[in-house]
Amino acid sequence: MYINVKNSLKSARTSALLILKFVVPLHILADILLYTGTLTPLAFLFTPVTKLLDLPGEAAMALISGVLLNIYAGIAFAAPLELTPYQWTVLAVFLGVCHSMIVESAIMAKLGISYGYSIILRGVGACVTVLPVLWMPTSFFKTGEQAQTITLPYHDSFQQMLVHSASSAFVLSCKIIVLISVIIVVMDAVKASSWVQQRLAKVNTSFSIIVGQLLGITYGAGILIRETTQGTLSRKDIFFISTFLMICHSLVEDVLLFVLFGANYWVIIGVRFTAALLISCTLLQVFRVVSIDRVVRS
Repeated sequence: MYINVKNSLKSARTSALLILKFVVPLHILADILLYTGTLTPLAFLFTPVTKLLDLPGEAAMALISGVLLNIYAGIAFAAPLELTPYQWTVLAVFLGVCHSMIVESAIMAKLGISYGYSIILRGVGACVTVLPVLWMPTSFFKTGEQAQTITLPYHDSFQQMLVHSASSAFVLSCKIIVLISVIIVVMDAVKASSWVQQRLAKVNTSFSIIVGQLLGITYGAGILIRETTQGTLSRKDIFFISTFLMICHSLVEDVLLFVLFGANYWVIIGVRFTAALLISCTLLQVFRVVSIDRVVRS
């Protein structure tokens, strides 16, 4: 077994920097939108969704912040609402599928997945995935509530907000570069064995799905970009993995944040994994009839 660590790190750096070109500016844009309150007038658009999700009308701001910005903003707006464990689970499933649309749709576009497909899939997928939770008996959820203190950061001035946002973007950049580098070096080490060489396509697919599931779309896409560039994944592979990950990703950090408020971890994981598998397999069959080129660009 032989692995050229230098080449692996060079490949990792290229993938990470490509991701950062989208993540950093959009991360700062999200902070600006949050600070200026730009999204508040649009909260009424999500009021019908809160009714469908069995959530109080006040949760509309949590939904729009989570969908357009990130999980943390969604949780911060939901925290003061005294939601029940059942409602936290509903919110966790919906936002788990449909969050950070500005940033993550841009990342998917770099893989050749169209913006339209990403937005429609995650919007419809979130509604479909949450249905089983709405039909579950109350015995699936805790009766007590846990008080938490997650709040939005407060800034005295626009300049202070920009400094904080830039520092957060820097930390995020370091995290992306380190994690993607480690993952790619490990993956190349595994792929170097003769046993794996015979099953290389499965290894490429498995690594991308596992990384995306555990750590999120950003890191999973970093691996996918590298593999796509090297030509080790077909367009069908990219479509399947991307579709699966858009429904079922970041099953550690994001989910545990909701669990802190009483959400049921196993319900969240179970419905998202099942929905991801069913939706991705179904759409894969559909696009065998309808050209996959409409979704995945070369």
